Amino acid sequence: MYLLQHWLREESASAPLDPPQIEARRLALRIGLGSSEEWDHLLPIGETIVFPKDTPYARAVADGRTQLLDSVDPHTFDRLRLTDPDDPGLRGLLRTASFLIVPLHLRGAAIGFIACTRGPDRAPFSHGEAVALESLAARTGVALDNARRYERERRTALSIRRSLLPETGQSFDGCRVAHACRPAGEDNVIGGDWYDVVPLAGRRLAMIVGDAMGHGPEAAVAMIQLRTAVRTLATLDIEPAEMMRRLDTVASDTPGASFATCVYVEWDADRQTCTLVGAGHPPPLVRPLKGPAVPVSLKSAGLPLGLGTARYEPTVLHITEPTLLLLYSDGLVESRTHDIDEGIDRLAAALDAAVALDAAVALDAAHAVAPAALSAVCSQLLGDVQPMQRTDDRTLLLAALGPDGPPPAARARRPAVAARNREADPPE
Repeated sequence: MYLLQHWLREESASAPLDPPQIEARRLALRIGLGSSEEWDHLLPIGETIVFPKDTPYARAVADGRTQLLDSVDPHTFDRLRLTDPDDPGLRGLLRTASFLIVPLHLRGAAIGFIACTRGPDRAPFSHGEAVALESLAARTGVALDNARRYERERRTALSIRRSLLPETGQSFDGCRVAHACRPAGEDNVIGGDWYDVVPLAGRRLAMIVGDAMGHGPEAAVAMIQLRTAVRTLATLDIEPAEMMRRLDTVASDTPGASFATCVYVEWDADRQTCTLVGAGHPPPLVRPLKGPAVPVSLKSAGLPLGLGTARYEPTVLHITEPTLLLLYSDGLVESRTHDIDEGIDRLAAALDAAVALDAAVALDAAHAVAPAALSAVCSQLLGDVQPMQRTDDRTLLLAALGPDGPPPAARARRPAVAARNREADPPE
């Protein structure tokens, strides 16, 4: 089977009415009932061939009609004979007694062709066989078009995903970060979950995990808008609670973003503090150097985004020893058969087990855990999810926090412009 190069490159769905030549790529080969591997050197898959205008291949593409010959055309004969004149299989192929070329049609235009041969030991192709192959070619054209459309949509989704997701295994001041996600279902490439890592001024880092309602393309659109809003608001260098209030306003004006949830964390390496604000999202887990992973008791879990009535209060953790912080979406802890608290307990136990299995994640006083080890833990936690919980997007962000040298003697908490912004805000 051969497909036209211009169709494979998606340049055009139709060819000129009278092309001087055609370029086609061999995509499939079948020789009899056995393997075709021994023919790879003569008829390699993926080879692109230029067929002149007077060949039956070009005629089949130009006029859209099946070509039935009693021998291989001179162009093909000469091209193959020069490939390996001493090959016995090639000599048998060139003794073809019947040669059939059927164009592949799609919406009235030829996109390639199927070439079939029979040796002298078999009866030539009949008219009925040609009609049957034309019917097969018609179904093949539709299948190829569907496959190309699927591949195009998948490439688009993957490009969006790559542009949205930060690089995993990153290191910052007093913090190493890894993350992973799995969209719901088998075919989805992108969903409503999002996460991000945004460096801030003064050895600070913002981390967020969020979940737009639903999954699939519709949820992904809302997710993209919320993620963009978070990045924009982070550049204003405002307090986490104020950032969440403004994000709530954005969500209320964004179609599909209402009832989205998220948890926002700001890590300050100098002050060794972790400030968390939640909006209807499952609580993060913390695992200190010694002791099991436990959920963070947020002062205010908050309502989901987009309601316009929520009050967000920050929760501040003082990190005095190397600590793991896990942010995650509800797809990792919710199911139809178990309470969410049970799911959180199971995830905490899974984090403890994953750390115990990987010595590189056993945090020490030097905070020497490697980002690659964190990525391995992320993969382990995603793999532990039960099949019944895989109907929702699953996302997690794992950060190793800890002392990173003595803090400066004195440093302003935030730039003056941020202070002025807070003073200008009306009191609640």
